[in-house]
This record gives sequence, C-alpha cells and structure tokens, in this order.
Amino acid sequence: MLEANPGPGLGLLLAYCVAGKGNAKSSAPGAIIIHFLGGIHEIYFPYVLMNPILILGVIAGGITGSFVEGIMGAGLVAAASPGSIIAFLLMTPKGGFLSTIVGVTLACAVSFVVSTVLLKATAKEEDNLDAATDKMKSLKAGKTGKAAPVAMRKINVSKIIFACDAGMGSSAMGATVLSKKFREAGLDVKVLHSSIEDIPHDAEIVITHSELKDRAQKAAPNARLITITNFMAAPEYDKLVGELAALAPAAPAM
Repeated sequence: MLEANPGPGLGLLLAYCVAGKGNAKSSAPGAIIIHFLGGIHEIYFPYVLMNPILILGVIAGGITGSFVEGIMGAGLVAAASPGSIIAFLLMTPKGGFLSTIVGVTLACAVSFVVSTVLLKATAKEEDNLDAATDKMKSLKAGKTGKAAPVAMRKINVSKIIFACDAGMGSSAMGATVLSKKFREAGLDVKVLHSSIEDIPHDAEIVITHSELKDRAQKAAPNARLITITNFMAAPEYDKLVGELAALAPAAPAM
C-alpha cells in the first residue's frame, strides 16, 4: 500500500487544479483521470519537477496515508498494480474497505492542503509543464543508462486532436498513449486533446470514439477523422504511426 496509494498524487494534482497556472492547471484534470483511475503515477512526476518543493506535499500525504492505514490495520491481499483506486479496492480484503478508503482519502487531503499552500507561496507567472516533462525524460534516460533520443523527424502534420465529450478523460489518456508511440518511433509531433465542441478549426487529424463520429465530422468537416473503440489500446494508433513514419524524412545524421 505504501507505493501504490494514489492519494498523495491525487492531492497534488487537485492542488494544481486550484492554484496552478497555464497549461499545468488546464492539463491537471486529465492527469487526475490517468493517475487515479488508470493507476499511472508517473503522470504527476512532471508536476513535481515544475516546483520541486511540492515533494513535501506528496511526502506528507504518503506519511499520513501509511500512518492511518497502519493504526487501522489496513492491508491488501496482493499488490495493487497498476496503482489505481480500482486496483486498490479490488485487492482489499472483505471487511477492510473502510480503512483502505480512509487511508487514501486522508493521504489525498493532506497532500492537497500542503501542496496548495506551497503552490500559492511560490507562485509563478506560468507553470511550464512541457519543460518539466522533458526534464523527467532526461532523468529517466540517465537512470536507466539509455541515451535520450537525439534526433527526431518532423512530419507534415501540425495538429492531431483527440476528442471526447469533456476533452479531459478518455481523450487525455488516448493522447498520452499516442504521443508515446510517436516518440518511440522518432517522430516529432504533438497530440492534443479537446472536447468535441472545441476541436480547433485547423485540426488536420481528429481521433475520437466511434460513437462520437457524427459530432466530430460536424465540428471538424475538413479534418481527417479516425474513429476508435478503445482509447488505451486501439490498433489504429500503430497504423497511423506507421503511415506517418513512412512519409517522414530520414533523421539527420548526428
């Protein structure tokens, strides 16, 4: 429960929803879905790197959760992997739900309060999420001994949009998955997410659930529309990456 508890990370992201600025604040709701329901804790690491003092909020939340779970005798029948609230509850033994929920809730509350105070006390004009994400990648590359990508290929598509009803939940997860596939293929392209109603007029490729096809076509009649049924693991992702990779110029020699 020490590592998998999603409460501290949730508190941090909620603090950005309240006291964050710029793209960090606007992207935090989508990150909450990915972290709390998807169990991908890595999604909140860049938010800490933007303002390292916020690690104190996460630590405070983690200590609180562990202390409460300890005195209430909480425990899981097996590892909660990924560390989502869903996995947490599925691995909770019968009769142990109260201690599990209280531990996660208090960990979130303490992390939220401390992180919010620290965010307001160290206010910046803009929270640069992109720079923090790049920094995290560099740190990961150094830790694993793998060289960070040094040459990315540009493609002739400037705007790929993931769209869903709210523009934060499923589309944020899908955009994250596809962005990772583009990076692994050495392609320099940004994948954005938005609600159906807010699809940019200059979007070149729009990806959405098949049930939203008609609304997407109406919102972006000039864009190429790709419909999927699974935001997290759609075969259309690999097909699109392969198609654009074939059209991209060769990477420059380093």
